[in-house]
Amino acid sequence: MGDAGTLPAQKRSITSAEHEELLDIIDKIRSQGISRYIDLPQIVVCGDQSSGKSSCLEAICGLRFPTGDGLCTRFATEYILRRCSDSSVSISIVPDTERIDSEKFKLQSFQPSTTDLDCFPEIIEEVARCMGIGQNGKTFAHDVLRIEISGPTQGHLTLVDLPGLFHSSSKSHTDGDKDAVFSLVASYIARPRSIILAVVSAKNDLNNQAVLNFAREHDPTGVRTLGIITKPHTLSSNSPSEQAYLEIAKNNDVKFDLGWHVLRNRSWEEQASTADERDRTEQSFFESGTWRALDVKNKGISTLRVRLSKILYNHILSELPSLLKDVEAGLTECSERLETLGSSRGTVEEQRMYLLRASQKFVSLMTAAFDGTYHDSFFGSSVSVEGYQKRLRAVSVAILKDFAEDMRLKGHAVELVDKLPSKYKHEARTPRKTTRDDFYDQVQFRMRRNGGRELPGLFNPSIVGDLFSDQAKPWSRIVAGTKDALLEAAHTCVGLVLDQAADEATIDGILHEIVNPGMESLERSLSDKVEEVLTLNLKRHPFTLNHYFTENIQRKRVEQTRKDMGNRLHEFLGVSPEAEDAKDRRYEGSFDVRQLLNALVKQTESNMDRFAAIECVNAMLSYYKVSFKTLIDAFGIYAVEACLLSKIPSVFTPETVLKLDDSAVQAIAGESQESLTERESLTKKLLILKDTQKILHRLDRHKGNRMATCKQPRDPSPATPEGGSDDESDSRTSGDSHC
Repeated sequence: MGDAGTLPAQKRSITSAEHEELLDIIDKIRSQGISRYIDLPQIVVCGDQSSGKSSCLEAICGLRFPTGDGLCTRFATEYILRRCSDSSVSISIVPDTERIDSEKFKLQSFQPSTTDLDCFPEIIEEVARCMGIGQNGKTFAHDVLRIEISGPTQGHLTLVDLPGLFHSSSKSHTDGDKDAVFSLVASYIARPRSIILAVVSAKNDLNNQAVLNFAREHDPTGVRTLGIITKPHTLSSNSPSEQAYLEIAKNNDVKFDLGWHVLRNRSWEEQASTADERDRTEQSFFESGTWRALDVKNKGISTLRVRLSKILYNHILSELPSLLKDVEAGLTECSERLETLGSSRGTVEEQRMYLLRASQKFVSLMTAAFDGTYHDSFFGSSVSVEGYQKRLRAVSVAILKDFAEDMRLKGHAVELVDKLPSKYKHEARTPRKTTRDDFYDQVQFRMRRNGGRELPGLFNPSIVGDLFSDQAKPWSRIVAGTKDALLEAAHTCVGLVLDQAADEATIDGILHEIVNPGMESLERSLSDKVEEVLTLNLKRHPFTLNHYFTENIQRKRVEQTRKDMGNRLHEFLGVSPEAEDAKDRRYEGSFDVRQLLNALVKQTESNMDRFAAIECVNAMLSYYKVSFKTLIDAFGIYAVEACLLSKIPSVFTPETVLKLDDSAVQAIAGESQESLTERESLTKKLLILKDTQKILHRLDRHKGNRMATCKQPRDPSPATPEGGSDDESDSRTSGDSHC
């Protein structure tokens, strides 16, 4: 096993030109503010207070952090390290998006009194004062300090340092501070594109360090977490604690896909030592004792810089497709919203033009929703609730199908049966079951009470109308419920279309002044037509020329006569003519009783009053079937289709807008301050997203070229020299593992 700190020169120079370009571009994208809209791949450093996180960052970045109160841990800090021929330092503040404009301007204008990194603690204090930390009880900020460090010896790396987690309140930290820190840290590590650098101290029991539980909570499978162990020199040599932490470092205990790394940072007594002295002390420590057995690539600051740079580089490449997809989705959403807002409208002419465009959009989408042509992206997926609600034709057809089914199952007040089920109990809003004989008795009673000049065996035709009215009583309730469901679906669809056609501030005016009055007019027209349809079918003397009526009566006559004669033959001969087996239909084997029944049906008559009652019921039921079908079609065609659905696109048309006077136009489409602010924000977002899209398309092609290069056959690499690291061999055989 090779010793830490003896890596060859090509290992210390860890980045290729493509590598440097990729990280530079991602940082350029980040500096434009894209992180406000899209999560970018990044490495976030988190750990408990006193875990050695600051010392770890010092070693990586080459900075001297403030000691004591540790103001640098009271806000997030981005460290952008880049190698170039000229040395430079740039320090700026990225304000929290929740800041008011004046505060944002102040923070964006911040210039430190010096950029000398030897004075880094003083710079941090200036930044804290600018952010308002220490004022009015404010101890933490959601602003971000951005430090860009370039130089010939710097590696290519970007890190985000987060405030240290703590378990309980103290004189300097309240419970509110604790919640603020946990919330801030969670906002970074919960992002699926963030690599978590979880720093733990070997000085404390692993189970007592909050950062691991926090990392597991937001990265349960450990696919994007790299553990960092600090202060290994505080462990007694060959002690159980040292062995336990060695197993952790080997990824044998708490396992992460990215593994673990061990650093030996300065002790308190070594604070005055230089960076070179710190590195030599660390190298000497790892060359002896228990830690000598740990693979060189998993210990020491020099290999950590290499490792982190590779992790970030590969992570960026792997995230490019989804990152590009998110940007394109953001562009689509942003463009659609800007289209909805329209151009600035300070004059009446601009406001009227806006309403004209909105009305054209409304008519187009509403007509498509009515026609059932769902090609526009507005309609989205039919699987989603909202996507289905936008499809007015589909929704209305489904409601009308349910209406027809309700009419079939629950539209009749009485259901005639030969025998009532045992323990029968009538349920509300369902047909009441009644035996035929009981119902015929009721009809005979009504015939006696309603007798006219009809001859014996006949009935007063008005009884058919009375019986039909009673039988069709549920129709009004079912029709009213269906009408309400259709109106609700129409209003929902209209609202969704308006959301697409106009901005939120203008929609209220459009609804109040134009759409709601139009919809109320349609509702009145629909209600009038529904009442007309019901009146024609329920409240007039029965009338039909439909041959289906007479066919039904004849069929029912034959069925009733056949049933009566069958019952009599069964009583007389003891043989049922309706038996399934032909043998069971024969009387003493001499003749087929069914044949006898067929002959008798044509000649036999029943009691005259009973016959008249049965005829009356048959006429009512036959007329019910004819009127039932007529009502369903008339309601769907003449009421729903003609008076509601086909008219909805006309409630907000360009012609309506042109007829509005100037004061009405101003009241509806005058732009609010919120709308102006939103347009400005969306315009800025759109520019950032477009620039980001161009860059990511170039990076995506770059990735494809790299992958193609990786797949080309290579000459066998020489065997790893004795004492060399496996990491070196991997670098030679896989293009620095960037693919």
